[in-house]
Amino acid sequence: MNIDDVLVQIDSQMQESLGNLMSFMRIPSISTDPSYRKNCREAADWLASYLKSANIPAEVYTTSGHPMVLGHTDGPGPHLLFYGHYDVQPVDPLEQWHTPPFEPCLQETSQGQVIRGRGSSDDKGQLMTFVEACRACIQVHGSLPCKTTFFFEGEEEAGSPSLVPFMREHKDKLAAEIALVCDTSMISPGVPSIASRLRGIMKDEFTLLGPSVDLHSGSYGGPALNPLHEISKIVASLHNDNGGVAVEGFHEGVGNVDESILSQWSNCGFDEKAYLHSAGMTRPHGEAGYTTLEQQWARPTLEVNGLWGGYQGVGSKTVIPAEAHCKFTCRLVGDMDPDHVRKCIRKHVNDRLSDDVKITWDNEPEGSPASVMDVNRPEFALARKALSEEWGREAVFTGMGGSIPVTRFFADILNMESMLVGFAQDDDAIHSPNEKYNVNNFHKGIRSWARIVFAIAGSK
Repeated sequence: MNIDDVLVQIDSQMQESLGNLMSFMRIPSISTDPSYRKNCREAADWLASYLKSANIPAEVYTTSGHPMVLGHTDGPGPHLLFYGHYDVQPVDPLEQWHTPPFEPCLQETSQGQVIRGRGSSDDKGQLMTFVEACRACIQVHGSLPCKTTFFFEGEEEAGSPSLVPFMREHKDKLAAEIALVCDTSMISPGVPSIASRLRGIMKDEFTLLGPSVDLHSGSYGGPALNPLHEISKIVASLHNDNGGVAVEGFHEGVGNVDESILSQWSNCGFDEKAYLHSAGMTRPHGEAGYTTLEQQWARPTLEVNGLWGGYQGVGSKTVIPAEAHCKFTCRLVGDMDPDHVRKCIRKHVNDRLSDDVKITWDNEPEGSPASVMDVNRPEFALARKALSEEWGREAVFTGMGGSIPVTRFFADILNMESMLVGFAQDDDAIHSPNEKYNVNNFHKGIRSWARIVFAIAGSK
């Protein structure tokens, strides 16, 4: 098989590919809102039908939630599993959209032409880069160079409640040598990126209980214990003066980043000043001694997400509140264990409770560990070379500050490594009004996947 003929085919049918994506985007597949349940099924049916039109046998599977779509085609090369999701975020606030969110359109911007509409970048546009690459290859050669399974879910934006049961039930249909995920972004415009690590997460919350009722601050101010004061002291104790987490045992399993990876990060074109400016900051405020990218990708955090208690209305109310509340999350790296982290933090908080303070903890804590990919596998080197050839710039192994739980599920349930390659940009507004996807990224994303698949197959 010849990759050059496939690239020519991709270029020649680019307008058709854009039209296919826009047809897909017109389906309002909002997974978190039950009123769009039929639309999610419509999107699943559209995908299965489209795969069949590209000579890829596909089937829609009903679940307790939204449907899954599985497609499969044989090929001589290694077995690849491609994952994406067809569901999208809600569009609120609707009044902030400049164009109707489910009426996709092309617009000219300072960055070139973009596809505007919900799902353009997250994840319909990304998903379609792979599908369109495979369609072009089958049109030219009649088959793909690799055995390929297509796996699309419709609940990613809703926490994927049906995903794990489905994967366990259909392990035989999902078995492959490596999973390819296109739900990530490029570190900088024009810099091809392979995400090699994802931070995990641990969520928890607690309530401090003090007086039996809210107290009048004139009658009890002074002798009374104030839960807001207590919770403020505890929260302040969670970090040291250098911005690091000060909880004993918290850093167990963090590990170090290879110097070769750190070197890629330092030369990846990341604009720290612009990154900070976009959030209204003039300098980084995290853990001292680490670069912004190290803090974002390779260091753990403990962030207070909510802190409240007492009177919240207009004006003042002179009370000492009976209780105070705190919600927090931790981003985990390396081999950190969410359960161990939770125990360490709870002990830290419990050890600092004053007399007459009682504490209640959330009974349903959540957590998932970090994912660190084995970039020494040959597929990663082949993909990096293929991306570098397409973009004319050396691809880099990056990290991600957030979590993509499906990669852990692939590892734990299917014993499968994941490789994450995406073509979104940080300014794509993926969960916000006026979401967009750069047409150039969509085009080169299709070409990139064709190159990657051929490289992994060992085809010339």
